[in-house]
Amino acid sequence: MNLNLERSIAFFDLETTGLNISRDKIVEIAILKVNADHSEEIYVKRINPGIPISEESVGIHGITDEDVKNEPSFADLADEIKTFIGDADLAGYNSNKFDIPLLLEEFYNVGIELDMTNRRSVDVQTIFHKMEQRTLAAAFQFYCQKDLTDAHSAEADTRATFEILKAQLEKYEEVKNDVDFLQEFSRNGKNKVIDFVGRLAENEKGEVIYNFGKHSGKTVKDVFRSEPGYHRWMLDNDFPLYTKNILKKITDELIAENRKYKQQKAEKEAQRMSNKLDQLKNKFNQ
Repeated sequence: MNLNLERSIAFFDLETTGLNISRDKIVEIAILKVNADHSEEIYVKRINPGIPISEESVGIHGITDEDVKNEPSFADLADEIKTFIGDADLAGYNSNKFDIPLLLEEFYNVGIELDMTNRRSVDVQTIFHKMEQRTLAAAFQFYCQKDLTDAHSAEADTRATFEILKAQLEKYEEVKNDVDFLQEFSRNGKNKVIDFVGRLAENEKGEVIYNFGKHSGKTVKDVFRSEPGYHRWMLDNDFPLYTKNILKKITDELIAENRKYKQQKAEKEAQRMSNKLDQLKNKFNQ
C-alpha cells in the first residue's frame, strides 16, 4: 500500500553518543524521503560528534570513536541535511520523543532552525504500541514477516520503519492513510505536546501549558505572572534548546505585553494629569 501524500515525508533514524537530548550528539543519520509521487531518495551520513561515544551506545549500534574520527561534523553537514529534508513531514520510530528533539537540538547548536510550525510528525512506535506493544524488530517480524538482521544500523532501521507503517495501514482499518490522522494518532497523552520532549504542550483551549513538574497543567502565562523565576530556572538549566526557544518566545511576548500595558497606563495617567492641570488653569483664569 502506498501512503496518501500531499507532500514528501522523511523517515529518519539517528545513532547517537547516548540518550541525553541536551548533551549527546549524532554519530549517524539516515533519511528516507518518500515524495508525493512515491519516488524515494536516501541520505546516509556518519558524523564526528566531537565527544566520546558511550560504551553503552557502542554496544547498541557498533559505531566507535575510531569509526567517525575522520567524518564531517554536524556543523559541516547541517545545511545539506536541512536542504535534503526540505519542507517534508517527519516520521520515525520513537521519533517524537527522541530523534526529532535531538535533531532540532543539533540544528540549534549550529545556529540553524528547522521550522516545525507547519511540519507534521508521525511516530510509528506510538502507533505500534497502541496496537501491539512490541519492539522494532518484533514489529518488523509481526507486520512484514521479515527479520531485522541489521538492527541498529540507521539505514536498516529507517527502511524497516517505513515498511512497518505501510503494513500497519494495510492491517488496521481504523488507522487512516492520511498524514494528518497519523500525526494525531501517533501522539501520546491528552495534551498536544509542542516541544516533542513533553515539557510544553497545548491544552484544549490552545494555550501553552507546562506538561511536567509542579506546574503541570498550568499555562505558561499564569506561571510567568505568579512565579517568573520558574522561567529563568528552565532557561538556565539542562533543557533542550528547542524547548527553551519556545519558552523564550512566549516570555518575550509576555514581557512586551506587560511593557505595552505599563506604557498605556502611564500615558493615561499623563493625560489625566494634563486634563487636571488644564482645569486648574481655566479655573485660575476665571
